[in-house]
Amino acid sequence: MPNIDWSVKGVEISACNCDWGCPCQFNALPTHGNCRASTAVEIERGHFGGTKLDGLRFGGLFAWPKAIHEGNGEAQPFIDARASEVQRAALLTIMSGAETEPGATIFNVFAATLAKMHDPIFLPIEFRVDRAKMSGSFSVPDIVAVKNGPIRNPVTGEPHRARVTLPQGFEYTEADFVSSATKTASGAAIALDWAAGHGHLADVHWTGNGPVR
Repeated sequence: MPNIDWSVKGVEISACNCDWGCPCQFNALPTHGNCRASTAVEIERGHFGGTKLDGLRFGGLFAWPKAIHEGNGEAQPFIDARASEVQRAALLTIMSGAETEPGATIFNVFAATLAKMHDPIFLPIEFRVDRAKMSGSFSVPDIVAVKNGPIRNPVTGEPHRARVTLPQGFEYTEADFVSSATKTASGAAIALDWAAGHGHLADVHWTGNGPVR
């Protein structure tokens, strides 16, 4: 059981290099045989013990040479420049999968698949999301820019709404599936580059004991 009580409630924007829908969401192998991704979260309400995390943003760059569960992955965390030293330490602890019941959160699950952790980055994070329009974006200067938008009907061009429910998911319970465009810059330790990969937008509420549903 976690020794420190923590909670993060907010909105997640996620992007990966798989085709729309992302086979990983259904326990299938990744589209291109490897997984590359970037995610960011804006915290509506959060705490780590007595440390408040309200309003902060955080995320990371990720890459695995094969499927995620086969390991040998790498990650580069980034955290809001507005965070204090104590808040930075709290978010890095959460992202490392520590203070979490084994297998209960995406952080703890992913931690077991990573072979290399790059130094964290502390920079401003731009974050915008509009669930009604199925759009969202985030960027970190000189690191990464992600833009998510609706999948379009190839005939009419109209937005195609797709929503997936995972009642036992360790990342989210329900998410809007969208299209993502992602590009890293010179300051990134992990290179990402695609124009129409998978993306999803989800309300999240994580604790050390797992998602709150």
